[in-house]
Amino acid sequence: MAIERLRGGQLRFLGDDDIARIHRAVIRVMEEVGVRMEYRPALEAMADGGCRVDFANNLVRVPESVLTKALSTAPSQFTLAGQLPDCDVNVDLESVYTIGGSSALYVLDLDGNRKPATLRDLVDLTRLQDALENLHIMHAIAIPQEIPQEGFDRILFANVVPNTSRNYYSQGQGAQSIRDQVEMASVILGSAGALKKRPIFTIVACMVSPLLHPGIRLEEVMECVKYGIPVYIEVDAQAGGTTPITIAGTLVEECANVLTGVVLTQILAPGHPCIFAIASGITDMMTGNYSGAAPETGIIHAATAQMARFYRLPFQGGTGIDATLPDAQAGYERALQALVNALAGTNFIHLSVGMMEQMLMASYEQCVIDNEIIGAAFRITRGLEVNDDAIALDVIREIGPASSDYLAHEHTLRHLRRTYWPPKVTNRHKWDQWMAGGGKDMRERARDAAREILNRPATQYLSEGQKTELGRIAARAQEKALNRG
Repeated sequence: MAIERLRGGQLRFLGDDDIARIHRAVIRVMEEVGVRMEYRPALEAMADGGCRVDFANNLVRVPESVLTKALSTAPSQFTLAGQLPDCDVNVDLESVYTIGGSSALYVLDLDGNRKPATLRDLVDLTRLQDALENLHIMHAIAIPQEIPQEGFDRILFANVVPNTSRNYYSQGQGAQSIRDQVEMASVILGSAGALKKRPIFTIVACMVSPLLHPGIRLEEVMECVKYGIPVYIEVDAQAGGTTPITIAGTLVEECANVLTGVVLTQILAPGHPCIFAIASGITDMMTGNYSGAAPETGIIHAATAQMARFYRLPFQGGTGIDATLPDAQAGYERALQALVNALAGTNFIHLSVGMMEQMLMASYEQCVIDNEIIGAAFRITRGLEVNDDAIALDVIREIGPASSDYLAHEHTLRHLRRTYWPPKVTNRHKWDQWMAGGGKDMRERARDAAREILNRPATQYLSEGQKTELGRIAARAQEKALNRG
């Protein structure tokens, strides 16, 4: 079933004057302060593109004219391909999608144990997420801890992609990593040329706040441009720690940092698809920890969505929740996060499924609960229709006063699927019926649902030969990485 289009953007914290004032500050930071870029080929490309480059200090200052030119070529619309066409994600500035969990080091298993993530967990959690209707793009939700970490990204690719029909949101460990992943994708599609036409994976390049582009990330960006791989230019600001504590100040740093990366992609290849991305949060002043579920974090993401839309760039926002168990805290944190981002028009709600404990842990049960919460948030975002058929004046006149005939009326049947959101693990029974069904709380119902999904036969998206070849390429790459180390 094709992904249904959902339009966001109803929630706005910034007025036009606010956006203009923040933009002027972004220009000044890019022109006067600059961004540190720790990779000589990137510095040379930026200089050739009209930027002022201090090679001795790896510092790049971007004139407004260069930024304007880059934004004129950066596309607002493109497609991220699924392995199945029904899973294609048609990117624009209005549509809202979700991205799965990412890079947890620990897992809360179905027996309630918190333990280091394993390769088995990665496969099972990928299969679980693949069965969730409100998950649109797959990430590697866990990093197995029993494998060598050198070259781990290739191992993730070889274990995630065979178990999902979704576009794969990948990560890298330098330029060779991108080449290896292109080789693996070519096994599936037949060639690197076919990958350019239907990019079944993307790469996220996580830059550093404040205003730093590490060399390894720049290697990856430049290699992605070479092979036509869409790239998320991400900054993970921490308000009060790596950026000003004020939300407006954090917006300025985020924009200047990300836009510098966008400029690089457009200098190298005008029209290359890139996405303005953040997983920002705040510094909690009581613990000193990062908080992705604070209400201020929601405002950061909603306001950054507005700035990205102003620059006509697709936007990825969203982050993990702080709760350590699938409890009431987890429910309210995820609900606020999903609803705020959907209403704000975040085009890709990142880390939206299963992530807990400030992104350290993935939970099987929370994956199912998050899917339910996102479904409810999407129903609110979709809003209501107002037309003659929806107003239903003729139906009201036909049924008249003091009648309960609406339930069986054809108008109800006709509008049921569009109007009514059917929950899957939410209880709407009264006490006696609930107790008769076992009296299970939401966490227990989610656990049962997860087990039922994982007990089904695994869907085979690739041939055995393709899976074997992916494993061979990944193992070879990891061996080379270990030898270099």
